[in-house]
Amino acid sequence: MEEVDANPGLIFDKLDTWLDGFFRLLPNIAIALVVIAIFYVIARLISGAVRRAAARRDRPSLADVASSLVKWIFIIVGVMLAITIVAPSVKPGDLIAGLGVGSVAIGFAFKDILQNMLAGILILLRQPFAVGDQIVSGGHEGTVERIETRATLIKTYDGRRVVIPNADIYTDSVVVLTAYDQLRSELDVGIGCNDDWARARQILEETCRGIEGVLPDPAPETIPVAQGDFANIIRLRWWTKSPKKDRIHVRGEVIQATYIALDEAGIDLPYPTQVHLFHDQTEESDGIRSRQREGWPTQGQDPRSREQTKAERAAQAGDSA
Repeated sequence: MEEVDANPGLIFDKLDTWLDGFFRLLPNIAIALVVIAIFYVIARLISGAVRRAAARRDRPSLADVASSLVKWIFIIVGVMLAITIVAPSVKPGDLIAGLGVGSVAIGFAFKDILQNMLAGILILLRQPFAVGDQIVSGGHEGTVERIETRATLIKTYDGRRVVIPNADIYTDSVVVLTAYDQLRSELDVGIGCNDDWARARQILEETCRGIEGVLPDPAPETIPVAQGDFANIIRLRWWTKSPKKDRIHVRGEVIQATYIALDEAGIDLPYPTQVHLFHDQTEESDGIRSRQREGWPTQGQDPRSREQTKAERAAQAGDSA
């Protein structure tokens, strides 16, 4: 077996070479640390300026995201310059090329995260809705609590938090309920087929105008929309403030007040009814399926009662006896 010749002198020579190289690079390392510190300070200053500028425009979510991105961009640039100072053989172009290749690899590995991040930035820049708005997205409805780079957080009306990925919000339709100050609501009311349309419409409009929370302009209006199977349908429309709490409470008051007003005025408020007619099969062909008919006897014949049928059959039985 061949022996391994361990020469401690070679080890110490190698260590001595490394130490000599380290001491020679100490000035470069010191300058690199200074460069990193300077870029860090610059990043903090510019990040603070961006945050204040966005906050003055009442966009706190954009202030958080934009200031964070600016800060990290400057820090990364400072680190890249520091590497070129410590290792002069490394050129900035090589670092940029390596960063590009690394970005592609990271992009494939974290595609969903980066997609949500880009969508979040676009949402913050275009601002289709803001924190505090009430929106409907993906079957969820609530108030926007916070817009982050990855997701948008909304609080539902029953006190739950829903986290919706920004990519889903950006690519899907979003209904912003509080985009405008006023929102229209409507209610379909059925009246009796023989009731006066004009009188019922007048009662509905006057009652709706007197409810607190219903806006006077545009004024409440009614539109006949259908002649139903059991009722004539009138659609009552009114405007309220757009927040959900205003709309839902006013709607409840409208339903209650209009019902009472129509009932006191003698306007019928019908509901679906069904009538089932059961006819006795008391013809001579009763029991003979080849001759029996469903419903009333043939034309010109009067239907017989059960008692009459029983009496006739009893008489026939007595004669045959």
